[in-house]
Amino acid sequence: MTDHIIVDSHHHVWDLAVRPQPWISGPALAPLARSFSLADLAPEAHAAGVSAAVVVQTVCVPEETPELLGLAAGDALVAGVVGWTELTAPDIADRLAELRELPGGQRLVGIRHQVQEEPDPNWLLRPEVRRGLLAVAAAGLAYDLVVTPEQLPAATAAAARLTGLTFVLDHLGKPPIASGALGAWATGLRRFAALPNTVAKLSGLLTEATPGGWTLDDLRPAVDTAIDAFGPQRLLFGSDWPVSTLEAPYSRVLAVTEELTAGLTPGERQALFAGNAIRVYGLAGH
Repeated sequence: MTDHIIVDSHHHVWDLAVRPQPWISGPALAPLARSFSLADLAPEAHAAGVSAAVVVQTVCVPEETPELLGLAAGDALVAGVVGWTELTAPDIADRLAELRELPGGQRLVGIRHQVQEEPDPNWLLRPEVRRGLLAVAAAGLAYDLVVTPEQLPAATAAAARLTGLTFVLDHLGKPPIASGALGAWATGLRRFAALPNTVAKLSGLLTEATPGGWTLDDLRPAVDTAIDAFGPQRLLFGSDWPVSTLEAPYSRVLAVTEELTAGLTPGERQALFAGNAIRVYGLAGH
């Protein structure tokens, strides 16, 4: 148990009986090829001292976000939902407004798209995408970025052009921890972090390391770079559960993050583990 409150800014749920998850393929991801529910997460999260969590979309289909909002409406653990809607749709503003009117709609706090799967490295800079991002900003929502290191320059350019929108970088932009070749990623991260409307999640790092063979020392360079670039006031803890279970149970993911940030002051740790997520996502009642 920690000495501060914890908000998990990044986790997922899915029910394979309702919808397939096409991204779960190959032997490495085979343990994820089952359903994961809030009932699975809650005991682990509560045991770790987590008081609130943000559930994040996994597939780019319009049906998923209403389902996630419905889960949030029925479970106090879920304080926020980062959902999906078609950013390039001409009626994007109306679609966002409709989501807000659904059960749990008041817990919609952000929008995300699987940019990492877009073949165009400059997808975020397309005019129709920019128009959608402007609508996200106008709705008072954040925009989560799931990108590869090669896509960080476009993410930085998009954030520089849309100063009224908070860009939340998931998984630190996926640093190549396993190879240790962090130079290009670190340069891109620092440029992104130099913008005032950017924040990042300390999440998803274990699955970027050597499977089954990582150590704290493998993770530390990426985490230290992020702390230096963003500062403790613009970093958010996220478990990336259940993807993280490929490498460690929930309690271990939290413990690793605690150990890697042990040099921060109590106030800085409180910000990183809870306060920043509450502020960035506007989590009501926390």
